[in-house]
Amino acid sequence: MQRRSFLLAAGSGMALAATGMATMAWRWQEITAQAHYPGRAAGHVLRTPQTLPAPVARYDTDVVVLGSGIAGLTAAWKMHKEGHADYLLIDGPEPDGNAAGGRHGELAYPTGAHYLPLPSVDSFHVREVLHDLGILLRDPYGEKPYYDERFLLHAPHERLLIGGAWQEVLIPVEGVGAGELAQQQRFFGELERMRAARGSDGRRPFVFPAALSSNDPHWTQLDQLSFKTWMARNGYDAPSLQWYADYACRDDFGTGYDKVSAWAGLHYFCSRNGEAANAAAGAWLTWPGGLQVVADGLARRAEQRRRSGTAASLRQVAGGVEALCFMHVEGRLQTYTVRARKAICAMPLHVASHVVENIRQYGFDKALDLPDYAPWMVANFLMRRFPEELPEAPLCWDNVIHRNTATDPGAAGGLGYVLSTHQDIRSAPPERTVFTSYVAMSHRSAAAARAWLDTASVEALLDLASADLKAAYGWKFAQCVERVDITVRGHAMAVPSPGFRSNRGRIALREQDGAILFAHADLSGFSVFEEASWWGYRAAQRAIA
Repeated sequence: MQRRSFLLAAGSGMALAATGMATMAWRWQEITAQAHYPGRAAGHVLRTPQTLPAPVARYDTDVVVLGSGIAGLTAAWKMHKEGHADYLLIDGPEPDGNAAGGRHGELAYPTGAHYLPLPSVDSFHVREVLHDLGILLRDPYGEKPYYDERFLLHAPHERLLIGGAWQEVLIPVEGVGAGELAQQQRFFGELERMRAARGSDGRRPFVFPAALSSNDPHWTQLDQLSFKTWMARNGYDAPSLQWYADYACRDDFGTGYDKVSAWAGLHYFCSRNGEAANAAAGAWLTWPGGLQVVADGLARRAEQRRRSGTAASLRQVAGGVEALCFMHVEGRLQTYTVRARKAICAMPLHVASHVVENIRQYGFDKALDLPDYAPWMVANFLMRRFPEELPEAPLCWDNVIHRNTATDPGAAGGLGYVLSTHQDIRSAPPERTVFTSYVAMSHRSAAAARAWLDTASVEALLDLASADLKAAYGWKFAQCVERVDITVRGHAMAVPSPGFRSNRGRIALREQDGAILFAHADLSGFSVFEEASWWGYRAAQRAIA
């Protein structure tokens, strides 16, 4: 090629690139996006001193359940199953909590949690729930139950975009040296040994629910250091392992492995060992609408009395408890009271510390015992068509982007995206679909991230939520997008920081067996279905004992 021809070609290439960039910017500006902030308005009422209006009604019941996340729904379901139907469920600021989902026409999508690992034998309470809902079909307490095939995750499961190409596993392996691959094998071998281990008390060190894990000091001492420190002490310094461990913690706990307890980090890898007669070990259950399907099933089976509203206060009175609840009716605050023999406080601890009158009398000191909370963002991209994939790289259910946090400060947030219609069993892909992007705001402090999320424009939220999708598809992805629904969760999940297992206030609330019972995943210290359901299950048993 002559120099003049080369310059002309280069100039054309730059012009095309510039056009592409302009097209990308224009396309993203044209996308209709909406942001939702569940619980924010109710949170302002709880935090801002004000005089609530006088109650307009009073309701009497035997047990009042305050909060309709998985803990509250499990409590209602369990009470009803045991023949105790005299209860009232108060929704709280967001019906179904972190298990909530949304719909756009025929398309369902999650606005919170989106999957459930196969429960192990230890998670008998989850198996009981799934069997009652018709998800687990046979042998619910056996080693390998039989599940409804429609809800078992089918291949291809997951992939990682690294170096401009997709690979089939989430830990980087392509182009990784033999020494680093050997370190990966040593790491996974050690995890296998931990899964099979038993403490001096005969218990496995890492199980769901976490309360049933071994109390052997050999294992509990892992809670005194961070997961990053544990890896360094054990010689796991390979960049691929460091990235993978950090990604796992951001994915499950909302923050990096330097801020997560080593016990919690190892629990993530070693506790999930459920099996099935009709699926591979460690398989997952998932639905287009995420865990909303399970929440709906619990509500349907419970046939509970349910009211809209959020508890503003809860106190003990003669003969039981009284809750003052508020709701917005036509733009105005309206209140009502609920009298009951017992209350199940199924709300996050940062909310309960505002609501429960003198919570210190139950052994919980807000100043000392309140966990840190990780902010989170979920963005659902409603697609008019599927974007074009790289050759020989089929779209998977879970799609993760490997980004260098050293050169891209915002890379620590993105957790990739999930194909919400992956479970739709069809002979051909549906014409329209939903890509669900998850972002953990771990590249900022929690307080700074909440402040940014509270004031950021919808365009700024969209820019952050779409970063991984842009990395995977480029500017042409925007042409496929019909609209975007963004859900912002400022206090999405409690962070299991080093020392969280010995938190005295949380332990005290777990042991309460009086007029007020506590039930929430926060009692375990991290936000997963199995833990939330466990505390709802236990609270129901205590409430009707």
